[in-house]
Amino acid sequence: MNLPSTNGRAPVERRHVAATPVLTDRRIDPVADAAVVICAYTERRWDDITRAISSALDQTPGPSRVILVVDHDDALYRRAFQAFPEVEVVQNERARGLSGARNTAIQLCSEDVVVFLDDDASAEPGWLEALTAPYADERVQAVGGVAEPVWPDGERPRMLAHELDWVVGCSYEGQAQGDVRNLIGCNMSFRRDVFERVGNFEESVGRIGTLPLGCEETELCIRVTRHDPAARIVLRPEARVRHRVSADRVHWKYLVRRCYAEGISKAAISRLVGASEATSSERTYATKVLPRGVARALRRGRPSQALGIVVGLGCTVAGYVRGAVQR
Repeated sequence: MNLPSTNGRAPVERRHVAATPVLTDRRIDPVADAAVVICAYTERRWDDITRAISSALDQTPGPSRVILVVDHDDALYRRAFQAFPEVEVVQNERARGLSGARNTAIQLCSEDVVVFLDDDASAEPGWLEALTAPYADERVQAVGGVAEPVWPDGERPRMLAHELDWVVGCSYEGQAQGDVRNLIGCNMSFRRDVFERVGNFEESVGRIGTLPLGCEETELCIRVTRHDPAARIVLRPEARVRHRVSADRVHWKYLVRRCYAEGISKAAISRLVGASEATSSERTYATKVLPRGVARALRRGRPSQALGIVVGLGCTVAGYVRGAVQR
């Protein structure tokens, strides 16, 4: 049932669109055939959701459509359905959590490219064009961008070095550029036919509400390159989003919790794809990037950042060990 618009604009028809299997690569017209997917789970992020949707709709050229998937929250669904008539608002019909919500959207998409934007991220002008342009190369199967943190009080937390910005879902110092193993989840895209070939996001892993698990993007990207070793996964710095960091994520408690959960998640991915592939980038990060980060922090007189790196690494290792032992 379509609900009436409350803002004077004509409501759009809400319908499920069956995906048409496309099993061969082809050149894609940048932007023209891209759907932007935003997944949301709570009314507490209403202002964030509004900004994310507006930033997607304001792209020039714009997406063919924007889909908002509401993760098992009836009140949020009803409110969003009425507030955003220009958006296709649907409920997550799969397992609760980010992976299930994304998979719900994938089943609805008929566009050539499926773009994922977090509900607390807003895209910069030119984001969508930069994100879709690389698909002119038939080898490119996924493209991601960078995420800049927006801190609660405008200032970086004292204990969070740039090397640890992944903790708050953002791009970080030492992150790989160009062709990469995996993309950052708040700002990424895939050819839709990738999901026909290798399957959807693994719903046994990934974030559920505020539970800081993750790595479902990593596991999917590894599956893509395993299926086709010639496939390219590309990071484009020009595709930029601003990712709001909530106040509860700038404290030591969240750093410990998030890093520990990351270790558990990496152990889960290791069971799915093997430890060698699941931790290949992390080994370089831990042995080269983090030691440089500690040295830099100490040289600049920022012992809290150096301690944050040491604590973060220790908690991640502890989580990985627990996850590996406790299958």
